[in-house]
Amino acid sequence: MTYLILIAGFAFLIKGADFLVSGSASLARRWGISSLAIGLTLVAFGTSTPELTVSFLASLSGASDISIGNVVGSNLANIALIIGFCAIVIPLRVQSSTVWKEIPFALLAMVVLGLIANDSFFTGSTENMISRADGIILLLFFVIFLYYVISLIKNGKENTLAEDEFKEEVKSKDLHSVTRSIAYVGLGLAGVVIGGKFVVDSASKIALAFGISEALVGLTIVAVGTSLPELATSAVAAFRKEADIAVGNIIGSNIFNIFFVLGVSSIPSPIPFNTTMNFDIIMVAIVTILLFVFAATRKKIERYEGILFVLLYVGYVIFIGHRG
Repeated sequence: MTYLILIAGFAFLIKGADFLVSGSASLARRWGISSLAIGLTLVAFGTSTPELTVSFLASLSGASDISIGNVVGSNLANIALIIGFCAIVIPLRVQSSTVWKEIPFALLAMVVLGLIANDSFFTGSTENMISRADGIILLLFFVIFLYYVISLIKNGKENTLAEDEFKEEVKSKDLHSVTRSIAYVGLGLAGVVIGGKFVVDSASKIALAFGISEALVGLTIVAVGTSLPELATSAVAAFRKEADIAVGNIIGSNIFNIFFVLGVSSIPSPIPFNTTMNFDIIMVAIVTILLFVFAATRKKIERYEGILFVLLYVGYVIFIGHRG
């Protein structure tokens, strides 16, 4: 029964995020918000909503390892598994701005997380945690990222779907009515909240039943499950040969997950940090650096590099499985 609840939780999360994005995007179009703003804000928020819900609820329930493990594991899965898979489907071209600004910002997020979480190493404290003050710091970094995104929109340097393509797409599809759009947003929010609770509760029970740590469950099952919206978005973008969307979605989600998701999750209650998770943070930093090197070398992620990413992820899962 617990497994069915876990599956149902993921279903609620994914469909809820879909409704939330669909309803929000429709409202944004009706209210005259640009397509560029929709792509860079609503879609990124929508695909990261499952991580936000799971980590926030896990923090409230005291399942701190799932709260942090979900975010760190999702970030690793986003790059090593999702970008790796997409690059195997078709080599991914990467913008110069993504190489030199967004990927380094994603790496900065992991460095900041490592610094604020390891209190015993840097301050001599007996406890390691992401405190409310740390959460505020993360949210301030998120504000800086938002300022950067807004500046991209204003300067016209973003590289999403062209305006004329967007307009044709809108013409070819019926926009939801305002009432339906609001209903979609409401259903979406309800779906991710209910799904998040199902996932946290069932994942904790599975960990206890098998004698494995909540951290392992959070880093694998929950992390991959909450990354499914990113997988769907990036996979479709790769098939359509829209590599910038495929890569940009992942990098944006990784930045969002650290600065916003963990920032918000730590405000109601400080999140204790298990130092064994430093290895996982380092792994995310390594694959982010590899992504930077691969992208900076040829402005492209080749198929063999995608295969390397996937193999790294498989090896990582096997390792932490033995670690327990």
